[in-house]
Amino acid sequence: MEYTRLGSTGLKVSRVCIGTNMFGADYVDDARAISVVHAALDNGVNFIDTADAYNDGRSEEVVGKAVKGRRSDYVVATKGFVATGPGENDRGLSRKHLMDAVEASLRRLGTDYIDLYQLHYWDPDTPLEETLGTLDDLVHQGKIRYIGCSNFAAWQLCRALWVSDKNGFARIESLQPEYNFGKRDIEAELFPLCEDQGVGVIPYQVLMGGVLTGAYDRASDPGSDTHMASRHAARAKNTYWTDENFDRVERMRSIAADLGCEVPQLVVAWVLSKPVVTSVIVGSSRPEQVAKNALAVGIKPADDVLQILDSL
Repeated sequence: MEYTRLGSTGLKVSRVCIGTNMFGADYVDDARAISVVHAALDNGVNFIDTADAYNDGRSEEVVGKAVKGRRSDYVVATKGFVATGPGENDRGLSRKHLMDAVEASLRRLGTDYIDLYQLHYWDPDTPLEETLGTLDDLVHQGKIRYIGCSNFAAWQLCRALWVSDKNGFARIESLQPEYNFGKRDIEAELFPLCEDQGVGVIPYQVLMGGVLTGAYDRASDPGSDTHMASRHAARAKNTYWTDENFDRVERMRSIAADLGCEVPQLVVAWVLSKPVVTSVIVGSSRPEQVAKNALAVGIKPADDVLQILDSL
């Protein structure tokens, strides 16, 4: 495994991160999910990403059980923004909701600190000074250690960095965007911004919800016990279950075979080849998947292969 700094901090994270949005779902029981987290550390993966929105907080609960007894060995990232209740103040990035959300995440995770707390979405209704000032307070209280964001546009991230710099707040150190062969718009503005400002990029959906694993057949519906058949994967299926993407899988099979790897490993290696990328979030529901994904870090496609992949 390789490790790198998170943004401009001294925190070292593995270049593969375990995505846990399936933890707490019916098709992945808790024992198997916990075995995935344990297998991660066995394979050098110390970075785990979750969110309070994943399966109504169940994902955080499972992660908390999995890291118990070895908490300091893991870098645990979670997120807040999404509604956690019916009230008007049960969502967003206000001081009230963030304070409540962080406390609830700490309880579910069974820990007294969160390594990386990420703003899940931009909140147009809350001043950035309020949001970032609250997070700065939580950093000084020791409840969170670093700050990140997810799904921010370039102008939103740039503005947040400016507000932190102006006010002396702890700044955003990482960005978690959706990125894959079919969604590369972030290369135009977000990649250069993050590279210039020393913000680490931690992409998700690199396997297009699982389509690029090669485990699915375009002519058949996904099995009821698979991620792609789950309720929270509906958007990914509607977006990525296309003939174009299944054709991509077929083209990558021969490239992967030449490199002696599997298609998902090739995809992860391609994403890691981008200089601004810190770590790649890959969901795993079985320990053996973790081991295979970890091996992708050692795959270094030649420039001509990367050019072919860039053209897909």
